[in-house]
Amino acid sequence: MAELFIPTLHTFAMNNIFTGSMGPFRFRAKPNVVMATPKEVDFAQSSIFVEYWHGPFCYEKSTMEGENTFPMSEEGRTAMIQWLKERI
Repeated sequence: MAELFIPTLHTFAMNNIFTGSMGPFRFRAKPNVVMATPKEVDFAQSSIFVEYWHGPFCYEKSTMEGENTFPMSEEGRTAMIQWLKERI
């Protein structure tokens, strides 16, 4: 099985939403970025909200099967990958 790709924390820190898939499994990761200063992200207060579904349709036309929120840290990113892999 191919590896599930999740971008680096920098992608999420820049407030980018990421959607990914593996076969019929699809997911969407949306950051909740809290700024410590106008130019610095407060990683301890920031998080990533993830939803997933199975099927051929895009996020807007699908029914979500589950959701979870993870800290915006390397540990949180690793936990998010593991959580998603368990749902494929």
